[in-house]
This record gives sequence, C-alpha cells and structure tokens, in this order.
Amino acid sequence: MVRWFKLMGDQYLGFWGLGLVLFAIQEIPYMLMPLFHLEANPIMNMTETSAVLDTCEKFLGSLCIALMVFVIHKNAMAFSMESGREKLFFVLAAVILFANYFGWMLYFTGHQSTFVMMLFIITMPPLYYVTIGLWRQNTPLAVTGAVFLAVHFFHVLGNLRRMSI
Repeated sequence: MVRWFKLMGDQYLGFWGLGLVLFAIQEIPYMLMPLFHLEANPIMNMTETSAVLDTCEKFLGSLCIALMVFVIHKNAMAFSMESGREKLFFVLAAVILFANYFGWMLYFTGHQSTFVMMLFIITMPPLYYVTIGLWRQNTPLAVTGAVFLAVHFFHVLGNLRRMSI
C-alpha cells in the first residue's frame, strides 16, 4: 500500500492493491456467465429507460472502484482486522459478497425473478462497497457506495419494470 499525498482530513491519494483484488472477486459471476449459456439473461439484455440514470450509475460504480483503490485512510494498513469495527465491517462485506454469489447461483439456474435480481444481484455490490469503505475508514467510498446503491437500484428496477410490460 502506498500513500502519495493528503487529499482532505485523514484521506490520502495512494494505491491499495487489495482493492483491485476485492473488485475482481465481486466481478467473478460476470466472468463465469459465458459458461452457463443462459436461455434468458434479463440483466444483460435490459432495455435502457433512462440515459441520465444510466450515466449516473456507470459514473458512481466506476467512482466506487477508483475510491476503493486510490483513497487510503491515514492509519490504514494493507490489511487489518484489529478493532471490533474493522472485524464487523470486514465480516459484513464477506457476508454481502456471499449473498451476491448466492443470488448469481439462483440466476444461473433459472431463478430470475425481479425479487432475486434486485435483492441479491443489484443491491449487494453497492452494499459491498459501502462496507469496504466502512471497514477501511474510507468515508468517500462509503458515501459514494450509498448513493450508488440508490441510483443502481432505481435504475435497474425501472428497466426491469419496462421489460415486463
């Protein structure tokens, strides 16, 4: 982990390599998707209903990744679970990631209800970023992840509702 310079408060511009790994781990279902030859794939074949929400969603998702990798708390180590807060948010991030994987398992086996997609596949990734931000004391990531959650949720819900009409 490298800190280059102070941004604001206790936040520094730097590089946290484990952040890239955590991002890649969350993307595994997308990497595996071509192996499943799905008959229906509503998540990848959604009709876009709002260019504004689509742009905001892509920007916020990309910003979450950038903040996770390039914003470092002043006292952060490469990996730490020393305090109770760190343990709590690390475990929550792991639980959220496994809930996301569970949702993808359901999706890949044909259980593609709006409920499954919205709860497990749409909601979990932004929550994953929020909990990583809280674990790492990365306030910009936690806040951006929360905004991303709202935009991502309502954008995809609107797209899915439009498809079922």
